[in-house]
Amino acid sequence: MRTAVCTSSREACRWFHGAAAASSLWTLQPPCMPLARSLSVTSLSGLEEWDEEFDLEDAVLFEIAWEVANKGKFFSVLNHILSLSRPLCAYAWHVCCVCEVGGIYTVIQTKARLTSEEWGENYFLVGPYVESNVRTQVELIEPTNPTLKRTIDKMNSSGCKVYFGRWLIEGSPYVVLIDVGFTAWSLDTWKSELWDLCDIGVPWFDREANDAVLFGFLTAWLLGEYAAQCEEPPHIVAHFHEWLAGLGLVLCRHRQLPVATIFTTHATLLGRYLCAGNVDFYNKLSEFNVDKEAGDRQIYHRYCLERAAAHCAHVFTTVSQITAIEAEHLLKRKPDIVTPNGLNVKKFSAVHEFQNLHAQSKNRIQEFVRGHFYGHLDFNLDKCLFLFIAGRYEFSNKGADIFLEALARLNYLLRVNHSDVTVIAFFIMPARTNNFNVETLKGQAVRKQLWDTAQTVKERFGRKLYESLLVGQLPDISKMLDKEDFTIMKRAIFATQRQCQPPVCTHNMLEDSSDPILNCVRRIGLFNSSADRVKIIFHPEFLSSTSPLLPMDYEEFVRGCHLGVFPSYYEPWGYTPAECTVMGIPSISTNLSGFGCFMEEHIADPSAYGIYILDRRFRGVDESCNQLTSFLFQFCKQSRRQRIIQRNRTERLSELLDWRYLGRYYISARHMALAKAFPDTYMYELQEPTSTSGFRYPRPASVPPSPALSRHSSPHHSEAEDNDEDERYDEDLEAEKDRINIRQPYSLPFKNKSSAAPGANGNSNSITSEKN
Repeated sequence: MRTAVCTSSREACRWFHGAAAASSLWTLQPPCMPLARSLSVTSLSGLEEWDEEFDLEDAVLFEIAWEVANKGKFFSVLNHILSLSRPLCAYAWHVCCVCEVGGIYTVIQTKARLTSEEWGENYFLVGPYVESNVRTQVELIEPTNPTLKRTIDKMNSSGCKVYFGRWLIEGSPYVVLIDVGFTAWSLDTWKSELWDLCDIGVPWFDREANDAVLFGFLTAWLLGEYAAQCEEPPHIVAHFHEWLAGLGLVLCRHRQLPVATIFTTHATLLGRYLCAGNVDFYNKLSEFNVDKEAGDRQIYHRYCLERAAAHCAHVFTTVSQITAIEAEHLLKRKPDIVTPNGLNVKKFSAVHEFQNLHAQSKNRIQEFVRGHFYGHLDFNLDKCLFLFIAGRYEFSNKGADIFLEALARLNYLLRVNHSDVTVIAFFIMPARTNNFNVETLKGQAVRKQLWDTAQTVKERFGRKLYESLLVGQLPDISKMLDKEDFTIMKRAIFATQRQCQPPVCTHNMLEDSSDPILNCVRRIGLFNSSADRVKIIFHPEFLSSTSPLLPMDYEEFVRGCHLGVFPSYYEPWGYTPAECTVMGIPSISTNLSGFGCFMEEHIADPSAYGIYILDRRFRGVDESCNQLTSFLFQFCKQSRRQRIIQRNRTERLSELLDWRYLGRYYISARHMALAKAFPDTYMYELQEPTSTSGFRYPRPASVPPSPALSRHSSPHHSEAEDNDEDERYDEDLEAEKDRINIRQPYSLPFKNKSSAAPGANGNSNSITSEKN
């Protein structure tokens, strides 16, 4: 006997033409209401540890997403968003690590190893066949699972093209790739069936939606055929990511396939469009007429597909608390559980070398700065701090606007306080350009020429010194450098003369006059003049180790910076600050980002660990800007030793973001789906939490890293501070305390019990299971 989420899939979809009826079915909480603690809120103590392993031998997991072995689909989707919502904005790309990789792609790719270890040969990723990606990422092989082999053979003989292989990433998971273009002849038939089933009409000109229809029907075909080919009644779990894959879920429920379904939205489709239009999103979240807003933006059919998938799924999940609130209002269903995004910390880990890597990468950034500011290098690079913001070019959503305003205020504070610290802020946001800026390239050429000149003079000087010492005489300093040497050096010095200010932008912008960042720089007047203590470098291109300008990849660049600044207004999760954390680089995030909410919940004093949480939820823009300015100014007042202490603490938080911990939420979602889809076989009990206290890193007991915290143990800022050995700070002791505070990861937390005892922290949140 199966437990259905709704009476039928047809009834679950019919409400799309009745906005008023739909809105009356749901009670919405105010957007600024403090979040209640539940299984929808991430807490490492929110899910208890089971005592015995859960048997997965007779279950199979299909994880379905357009981003499986496919990096590029989201670019056209996001460009469509911006073309409708912000026509004056420059091109933007969905980037993670500031390379051509989307956040959903990163989630699936980095989680694959852990999921493969849990499910073994019964784990299959399903995605579209894109030949250019398959050639470099996938090893095509024969299916190892007999049932799946029969399924693929049957589909191929029926007019499909389905491929099987291993995705060449960590964990080497199996992938099933479907060529949606090969079955395009069925598009009209399937769109007609979709209309008859759900009253959702897909326009012919929407290529992404047409692809979603093809992909949805093909994945439902795959799952149905697999169930038919099984010799015994199967226990199939199908996890669908985002609206592009959601139609397959709706069809599975309509056809009553024996499939436990999970739908994960990483950011709601309508939320992306609304925020791209500069609306007061969170304060008006409960007031939006969702059907009208989707229709006005020509995405009503996409919105219907996403909402249908959310309502038809046995288990609905999203990536953060803030996105759960968004989904409850826009998709009209509260997520069953939040599944925060993790990382493979092993990829970034450098054991005790991360401080040395920071120094090495910082030296490379300093070399770029020497060339960029040639002729105006009147500041001490040893007292120069490198800040950066990176991501897709959404000026307001990513917080570039508030960051620039805070930099202007910081510049004033540093000048009036006669600070000797110089701040260089990098903006790594890809935009439309036609080439490198000539002045920027010239700067790097001048720097290289000066280096070559210095090496030439050094060799001539060394040769004369060597010859003098060979004959047993001390060198005559006045004869060590001759006229030719001075001439070479004078020519090099004259070459560094510059008649203009160092450029703000490293490239020639195609839309210079309307570019949001450049217009804001003109307004606040930060033109890299000698009097300014804050300099700005706008690099509107992906970072690459092969670049002739800044030859560094993103990871190396991040390691060389001192602080990442991400004051985003709309950020469902936020991989950029997470990557900073695992590399030991402090960062600024907000309480409107998934990452910020997660860290704020799990760390008693985030700023002590180099995680600054900016309040953009309960404060106005000007107040938030003042708070950000305060964070930046206090960071500039830290001594070098305090920054080293803070980086050590930040790096120790990396285990908190490891999939070894956060993967258990996906495990719970699959467990919950199995129990709902197969109640005769699997059982679970859901208990409300009795305590609001979750697992939290305590406040460090030793020296705080920031002079803003005026406790008696705070060291005073002085030049002699770096050599003060009497300060109370024991790095090894503090690291050991942190290791005790965070629990060891569970290898396989899926268990087989009808009830679970409360965990070590006493919380009673639990999803308990029993297999009959």
